[in-house]
Amino acid sequence: MKQLALTKSLCAVCALAVLAALLVVGAGSAGASATGGAAFVPPPPPPKKAKVVGGKAIAPRNAPERVKRIIRAGNRIVDKPYKWGGGHRSLKELDSGYDCSGTLSYALASARLVRSPLTSGSFMSWARSGTGKWVTVYAHGGHAYMVVAGLRLDTSMRDDPSRTGPGWSKRLRRNDAFQARHPRGL
Repeated sequence: MKQLALTKSLCAVCALAVLAALLVVGAGSAGASATGGAAFVPPPPPPKKAKVVGGKAIAPRNAPERVKRIIRAGNRIVDKPYKWGGGHRSLKELDSGYDCSGTLSYALASARLVRSPLTSGSFMSWARSGTGKWVTVYAHGGHAYMVVAGLRLDTSMRDDPSRTGPGWSKRLRRNDAFQARHPRGL
């Protein structure tokens, strides 16, 4: 009997301690903590994937503005054919066709992530090493492509093999021969 009473009182004490801890955490998340630290801010939701409709990409609503700009720029050139050296003269004007690095340069310039066209080899050391949350460029000396909000913007391995030039795809490709690079914050 004494043991049952002791167990009940210990359970009551534990319940009060848990409740008090929850109240402190809840109060800390509502504003600044009692110690003067910053308020708790939950992490942002994970990025959603973009969609492909009629060959054009649609950015997720929660995508950063720079990601939306990259997608809009990619959409402007998906109907252009493949052209070796295409997109390397000017990033401000549309070219008659685009090669792989010209495609990436044009799309990334719309978000002010490059100032002049880069070659595939140049993208191997561009920005930061590794994969990004929203944007990752994959490059080696002979080819470059990028993944934006889960979609691949590439001039090879098109979903429709009868078309050439830039295109969006939901299918990713093997990337072990490529250097992965990403812009800061994306």
